[in-house]
Amino acid sequence: MSEPVVWSSRPSGPIRGELSVPGDKSISHRAIMLAAIAEGSSRIDGFLEGEDTRATAAAFRAMGVRIDTPVPSQRIVHGVGLHGLQPSSAAIDCGNSGTGMRLLAGLLAGQRFDSTLTGDASLSRRPMLRVIEPLAQMGAHIEAESGLPPLRIHGGRSLRGIRYVPPVASAQVKSAVLLAGLYADGVTELGEVHATRDYTERMLAAFGWPVELGSDRVRLAGGHRLRATDIAVPGDFSSAAFFIVAATLVPGSELVLRNVGLNPRRTGLLDVLREMGARIDVEHPREQGGERVGDLVVRHAPLRGIEVPERHVPDMIDEFPILFVAAAAARGTTVVRGAAELRVKESDRIATMAVGLRALGVGVRETADGAVIEGGALHGGRVHSRGDHRVAMSFAVAGLVARSEISIVDCANVATSFPGFLDAAREAGFAIETPAG
Repeated sequence: MSEPVVWSSRPSGPIRGELSVPGDKSISHRAIMLAAIAEGSSRIDGFLEGEDTRATAAAFRAMGVRIDTPVPSQRIVHGVGLHGLQPSSAAIDCGNSGTGMRLLAGLLAGQRFDSTLTGDASLSRRPMLRVIEPLAQMGAHIEAESGLPPLRIHGGRSLRGIRYVPPVASAQVKSAVLLAGLYADGVTELGEVHATRDYTERMLAAFGWPVELGSDRVRLAGGHRLRATDIAVPGDFSSAAFFIVAATLVPGSELVLRNVGLNPRRTGLLDVLREMGARIDVEHPREQGGERVGDLVVRHAPLRGIEVPERHVPDMIDEFPILFVAAAAARGTTVVRGAAELRVKESDRIATMAVGLRALGVGVRETADGAVIEGGALHGGRVHSRGDHRVAMSFAVAGLVARSEISIVDCANVATSFPGFLDAAREAGFAIETPAG
């Protein structure tokens, strides 16, 4: 077994300049999926060249879809139509991607052939009953021992539309059910107690499928077709989040982040950081491919602890690791509630961040659905990311404002969501090294 990748991050000077982050991962996944089952050829610009999204593209190649790569971050997908996929000759490897596996489960439940979805060690520990149960209500037959991957999806089933309200707000569950709904008889309706990211609904509409949107629900009927279209993928807000917090925390910083996706179901972190005292401005707001996009200008500002409003939680669920770092560097106490979903991400992100921050001298008390974080000085030390890409990048930011160097163990999975993170971080002014330099 190879040695884990270790980063060393230490106090830096100001974070400055202009930066573009890679394409949005959630949009990249969905663009490949819908383009593959559309009629005609679609061009995707800004595609994220990450391991997770490449795994999704590889899954559709294995099912007979031709996908060309004229230049990096671009894909030409030659769609085969709703019923044109072919059975893969082997199990489909989703890598580290929960999004890929859950959405594929919905899409493949409506195929005429059997499929098996596998993943890496981390993904194999993530719960899948949350998608299996509603899909079973639609008539799907999916086997998963103890509700964990691999998923064995039996094709040739007649699906029916249902009305479903997920017990936990989840865009992945909603998307899986909607994708199965494309193959179902009747109407599929998803109700939401708390609104979640609406990428799937927006993209289905862009590909020509009629979608009815309400304030607390989304409905679609089976029996339509997807038509090829071109997609421009904006910069990934979750990737931008690490630089937003870095520029906020390091004195003297001023950073411009270009062409960042600003879907309001994604940017809860902006609202929370502003409540904590951050100085973040949006310049040149615009629409791009049905998505809100803008340039973010971030300047250093001292932060204060707050009670994070629970209404923001679904809109920032992937940004909590970096919020924990912001809270640790703030003055006063920050309280997070309503975020139990963090327990079943790539790692138990509440526990992983709490253990790491305590190792750096920060007072953290875990709760079942969040944490209480006592802000103050961060010491140096050694932390373990548990193979979680967002945890690794968050502690890289913590090193910029710690009293001494922080060593971060097990950083290889950063490539799943942000290839080129180290180069971008160094360009912006991070003092970060690897054993190879």
